[in-house]
Parts: sequence; C-alpha cells; structure tokens
Amino acid sequence: MEISLSGRSAIVTGGSKGIGFAIATQFAKSGADVAIVARGRDALGEAVEAIKAKAQARIVGVQADVGVETDVQRAYGEAMKELGKIDILVNNAGTSRAASFDQLTDEILHHDLEQKLFAAVRMIRLAVPQMKERRWGRIINVLNIGAKAPRGNSMPTSVSRAAGMAMTKALSHELAPHNILVNAMLVGLIEADQHVQRAKRTNVPLDDYYKNAQKEIPIGRVGKAEEFANLACFLASDAGSYITGTATNVDGGRSPVV
Repeated sequence: MEISLSGRSAIVTGGSKGIGFAIATQFAKSGADVAIVARGRDALGEAVEAIKAKAQARIVGVQADVGVETDVQRAYGEAMKELGKIDILVNNAGTSRAASFDQLTDEILHHDLEQKLFAAVRMIRLAVPQMKERRWGRIINVLNIGAKAPRGNSMPTSVSRAAGMAMTKALSHELAPHNILVNAMLVGLIEADQHVQRAKRTNVPLDDYYKNAQKEIPIGRVGKAEEFANLACFLASDAGSYITGTATNVDGGRSPVV
C-alpha cells in the first residue's frame, strides 16, 4: 500500500529532534509540505536542511515555545503564511517529566500542562476553522503510555497526557462530522533526544541505558523514531480515513493496557 500526502500541508511541533523530526521527515518524503516548530534555533535550522536533503517538499522552520500562548499564535501564523493552509497538525512538543507526588508543586504542574495540554488546545483551536472550511483535517496528539496506565512517581507527565487522551476522544466526536479525524499515538520507549540527555545526566552510557530499559519491553528492543513516524504517516493519509478517536500504543507491547 502506497501512502501519499501529496498536496497536503502539516505542522509538527517539537519537530527538530527525535520523534517529531522523524514524523516531519516521513511526511515530507510522502509529499507533504511541512512546518516544524521548535525552541532551539540551531537544531531547527539543522533539521530543516536535513529534511530538505531527503525530500522535494517545502520545509519551513519556525522557532517558538508552544508553552507560551503568544508563541503558539505566532508560529501558526508563520506556518499559514508560508504554506497557505494546514491539513495536518501533530502536537508532539514536550518531554517526559516525572517525580513523586510530594515533589509536585503547583508551578511544575502548571508548566507541564501549558507545554503539553494547553499548547495542543491552542494549536487545534487555530487550525480547526480552516480545516472545517475544506472538510478535511487530521490531528494527531503524541502522548505516552502513562496516559492509560500511569505508574507511581509519574507526575506531572501522566496527568498531562491523560488529559490529552480525554481531549482526543472528545474532539473526535465533535469534529468527525467535518471530516476532521483526531487520534493519539502513545509513546513507549522510543529512541529520542530526551533519553540521550537523561543518559548523560545520570552518567550512563547510552547503550547501557537502552539495554536496561528494554527489559520491560516484550518485543525485546527499544523502538525507532522512524517506526513511530510510519504510523503517524498512515493516520495522516487518506489510507486512515476511517480511524478516529483512537489512542494507539506504539510501545513494543510494554503497556499493560491495550
């Protein structure tokens, strides 16, 4: 089955590294024009050039912090100016932050909700009207498996991601009559920059870090960002035209909840 996104335009937040970069790359290789949004200017520029080297699509980099409301508005405006329309929105920004409940302050929780939940809400609010006008849209919210099966010491991420999953389901009902499909993809352990940085902070060689983590994965290995991107590409395409309101685990079988 050939997956084509020819003629489509997409925004991918957190698109300069890891999963977001892989999704943006796969979209572009499948024919979509893509605006990638990220905070770091250098990483953003490198990502744009790397994707351009692999695809003929139009690639735009927008520097913004989606945890800030005014940045969301500016980023969306720049993407619309460059691409003309937004057919596909991938809300991917946000790293995993987890600690025990007694370490959870109001400030930490608020910041996490701004970066993960409110960023998605604000971006969706901007994108949906013009999707409705064309009666075609795809919204993909990248969450993690803690949204379904939160562990102890997993706040604030598990709370933010569970809220994102509830929003996904509710929006899928509201937007389906307009042919706008809303789905979530739940990350297990996928190779990403946040794991590279965590391994550095704990002074553990990256190979050892992954080797230890993969003990909990039935399939026996850490996932690759490209594998995650493959499903995102399918859901964003016409091939996924009858799928909405789902929260799909991409975790090698790790989650105890289907």
